[in-house]
Amino acid sequence: MGGTHAFKTDARNENIKIYVNGDIVPRDQAKVSVFDSGFLLGDGMWESFRLHNGKLAFVKEHMQRLHENAKGLDIDLEMSDQEIVDAIYATTRANHMETDVHIRLVVTRGLKATPFQNPRVNVGGPTLVIIPEYKVVADSAAPLTLYTVYVRRGQPDVLDPKLHPLSKLNCVLASIQVNNAGADEGLMLDPHGFVAACNSTSFFIVRQGEVWTSTGKYCLHGITRHNIIQLCKENGIDVYEKDFSLVEVYSADESFVTGTFGGVKPVSQVDGRIIGTGEAGPVTQRLESLYADLLERECA
Repeated sequence: MGGTHAFKTDARNENIKIYVNGDIVPRDQAKVSVFDSGFLLGDGMWESFRLHNGKLAFVKEHMQRLHENAKGLDIDLEMSDQEIVDAIYATTRANHMETDVHIRLVVTRGLKATPFQNPRVNVGGPTLVIIPEYKVVADSAAPLTLYTVYVRRGQPDVLDPKLHPLSKLNCVLASIQVNNAGADEGLMLDPHGFVAACNSTSFFIVRQGEVWTSTGKYCLHGITRHNIIQLCKENGIDVYEKDFSLVEVYSADESFVTGTFGGVKPVSQVDGRIIGTGEAGPVTQRLESLYADLLERECA
């Protein structure tokens, strides 16, 4: 597996314990019903967390994003913030985990009486699953290659791009096109043809010392994205959230992507065009360092 989520294989993940609706069970016993809304319809949401030095990084921001999605999908979590955070920590403690851990929290609308889309046929409460894995970025210094895909980030009245739905079919289709093109990740445009984001990360370019990213209208509320924007503002780096086109990407001096798992990763080329020197540029390297320092302060 390549790209922003490429990770080093860790044998410990074969024996991890997973949280399923209050029970922490071995991996091979972690199961949900075929009548679960997530399995039948992709009706649910997800959130990612990073455990660093025994602490969940930026947990307040991740929980806020989880609540936004729960409200948007009208799913009652039936647990307080503290109860959810406690469940995550209980799961990592059960696995004796301290650092280099990526956590996927999945919430579905729960069981259905019959396979049908309307929530009126749901019975009981939501399904909550917590999957923690040992994950270290593989060859983190290697720049990424991107390929612009035909699948676009949608309008909010079709499927709001601010949501984290379990159904990621648009990003799956983007990934298929990327795989066939031999690239690492897909660059996605917004409905107007401007650059929006990648299929699983936020996208940035650097032009004449200025950092540009999309307006944010057609991408997730990226927490690492927000942190990078704030780090730019706090450290005298001009940063702009704006519309820009692929022509401006191709002629950029530098490019990088951001995400919870990979942090900041440089981009070497887009659609076969070499970006800058093809290596991590000075602004990208500075932001990598600033973000690493921020993570250490957050999880001191």
